[in-house]
Amino acid sequence: MAPALNSPVAHAEPLVPLGGGSGIVVNGEAFCTLTTIGTDNRGSLIGFTSAHCGGPGAVVASEAAPDAGPVGTMVAGNDALDYAVIEFDPAKVQPVDTVDGFLIAGLAPDPKFGDIACKLGRTTGSSCGVTWGPGKEPGTIVNQVCGQPGDSGAPVTVDNRLVGMIHGAFSEELPTCVTQYVPLHTPAVTMSFNAVLADIVAKNRPGSGFVPVA
Repeated sequence: MAPALNSPVAHAEPLVPLGGGSGIVVNGEAFCTLTTIGTDNRGSLIGFTSAHCGGPGAVVASEAAPDAGPVGTMVAGNDALDYAVIEFDPAKVQPVDTVDGFLIAGLAPDPKFGDIACKLGRTTGSSCGVTWGPGKEPGTIVNQVCGQPGDSGAPVTVDNRLVGMIHGAFSEELPTCVTQYVPLHTPAVTMSFNAVLADIVAKNRPGSGFVPVA
């Protein structure tokens, strides 16, 4: 009887963990931050970041796992509200609700004056500060959190619930983060995540009915 030949065993590549606060790379050149990840009413694996990071058709990779190659594609966006919708490949991505200890435990209404907001960005990490109120642009909120290039799209939470995503700086005249020489920094302008979701639903775009991963 002839000996049995050993059949080669296929090994699946490990899934790339991604969640709100993860660093992402758009089209191989733009470093930004993932706002959140979860599913929409079509059952697709969906994430968000800022529209100024890239537009529909742009490919998205994980900054922490560059060898995994593209793991998602931008499928919709709105420059006025500065959001981009990413559809991720569930065969490549493991959605997580916590990144570096920063938890997103659901969604919440827009914060009001005095609420303490926190953010997690791939450049400056986590920071927290008071909410001042609505910004000058439609759909924006002003929070005393720190942000620098690469933090675009970073999740902003109140009591661990997502309320917004980093849009930009309130002023160009002050540092965007505290330094050893400057104890004050300009607030960040946050795009309301509720305004983003309302626009998506109104236009029946991918991401409608979004629920963050639990």
